[in-house]
Amino acid sequence: MNKKLNIIDLFSGCGGFGLGAELSGFNTYAAVDIDSDLQSAYKRNFPNTHVINGDLSLFSKNTWEFILGDNEIDGVIGGPPCQGFSRMGKKLKDDPRNSLVYHFYRHVDIIRPKFFIMENVEGILDKDSRESLFSAIELVSKNYKIIGPIVIDASNYGAPTIRKRVIVIGYREGYIDKLESKDLSPPLNKNKIFVKDAISDLPSPISQTKKSDDYGWANYPKTINKLLSKYAKKMRKPAPNGLGWDISNNSLKKKIISGNFDTIHTQPVIERYSTVLQGHIDEISRFHRLNWSGLCPTLRAGTGSDKGSFQAARPIHPDEPRVITVREAARLQGFPDWFTFHNTKWHSFRMIGNSVSPIVSEYILSIIKIKLSPQHSTERVLNLQGSE
Repeated sequence: MNKKLNIIDLFSGCGGFGLGAELSGFNTYAAVDIDSDLQSAYKRNFPNTHVINGDLSLFSKNTWEFILGDNEIDGVIGGPPCQGFSRMGKKLKDDPRNSLVYHFYRHVDIIRPKFFIMENVEGILDKDSRESLFSAIELVSKNYKIIGPIVIDASNYGAPTIRKRVIVIGYREGYIDKLESKDLSPPLNKNKIFVKDAISDLPSPISQTKKSDDYGWANYPKTINKLLSKYAKKMRKPAPNGLGWDISNNSLKKKIISGNFDTIHTQPVIERYSTVLQGHIDEISRFHRLNWSGLCPTLRAGTGSDKGSFQAARPIHPDEPRVITVREAARLQGFPDWFTFHNTKWHSFRMIGNSVSPIVSEYILSIIKIKLSPQHSTERVLNLQGSE
């Protein structure tokens, strides 16, 4: 198939979902999010994507006609904000963010792609939340074969973190070969990737600066290449053509990467962290100390300034008495080293904690890409459209 397959990334954040799509062979035509801080990374890392800052609850059919023009869209992906469904929060039924799941499916119904994938937290399947999901799916159920909801764990797909999420997939029969939930099962005999595989080769933290153009650049430690894990070697690879920020791509050639600013701790905190065993939790902060031979717990996002600027718990480094850096968090979530976030740690951790692991999205979208039927005559497509 020579034609580039276009997707739309809704509630895009920094682009974890979109990155997986790109790595599996899709082209992210447009990405939409209301949070300009989270979305700032999308502009740098996806220079060829139409990055749109806007409120999707206000987008109409006319909006999409203006954005898309004559461009055909093959897929729509997205993870509507999940705080209203999260088991970690208050799970308020009237949280306005809950309605954004409805808007995801409303946009699918307008755009009519060949497939869609929605991702959200497990809590959306709880008794007091599932009605929001299933009533939204009804908007598209006449035109799409629905797969799921399915609960998946990123650690089963090659990410070094326990991150359980719900996905729903829909596809239009005739455009995509038969797809079943078992097709999305993780690869058999997939070796787990542990914390040591993911972050043991990364630089130690550097002092935070106040320069807006400083993203925490630091050199890789001198390491014999054969001692690097396969995962680390993969994360160190250059960005594919058309992706990445020029400054980051050029820095990576010199073995310099971003996201290495330190977090300053008081001496009592340092002493307390020093006594926490790997795999255990600090009794006061409730921060989890990573275990070199274990998996990272789910990285959480915290909140934006409109919700109180709450800083989510950050894991403690396995050996050092400090929380992990942005780059260490990125590695644990599955982001490659060329990917840059924000010049502040707060927004960077929000980006990472909000994101779909690119490792998971690449795997799932690769399966869908294989299932896309390459031989569609114009007559067949028109007949399918006419029957809707």
